[in-house]
Amino acid sequence: MPPDPGPVERYGRTVERKGDPMPDPRVLFIHGLEGSPQGSKARLFAEHFEARTPAMDTSDPAACVEVQRRAIEDFRPDVLVGSSFGGAVAVALLASGAWRGPTLLLAQAAIHYDEAATLPKDVTVWLAHGTRDTLIPIEHSRRLAATGSPDRVRVLEVDDDHPLHASVENGDLLDWVRALARSESRGASA
Repeated sequence: MPPDPGPVERYGRTVERKGDPMPDPRVLFIHGLEGSPQGSKARLFAEHFEARTPAMDTSDPAACVEVQRRAIEDFRPDVLVGSSFGGAVAVALLASGAWRGPTLLLAQAAIHYDEAATLPKDVTVWLAHGTRDTLIPIEHSRRLAATGSPDRVRVLEVDDDHPLHASVENGDLLDWVRALARSESRGASA
């Protein structure tokens, strides 16, 4: 049995590793317009990670950003995941500096709400977008990705729809979160 590596500092908090080289990440999920803390992605994250999905009044984007800013301070996640409208909220948090950690954007709608939306430099952001998305054009994720640091931004174009049903069902969504957390952990320790 390998020796216990002991506690490790991750994103401003100490995590007890107990022999696991990378414990499951703490995930803050920002739901979309039709999502909720009881939605399928929120439940999936709650089943597999220590996860929070704060409820938001999506009719007030500024209030949504504030709800999530407070959640970041209180929960101190390892990974931020934003879906569609929630992706736009996540991009606003990145732009304001309220969040600088690894971020997974799912069929993000940031450019839909703000044509001038950009990613900050030196932040790890993965954008997953279905090639069959009929609500938000995949080109929006390509354009947003091009504004970030090329070595820190990754676009995952998948054969899927806007809610990424297939990626949820086949386990890809969970794999992306774990891989993103691992890649950032390796980068932070290098």
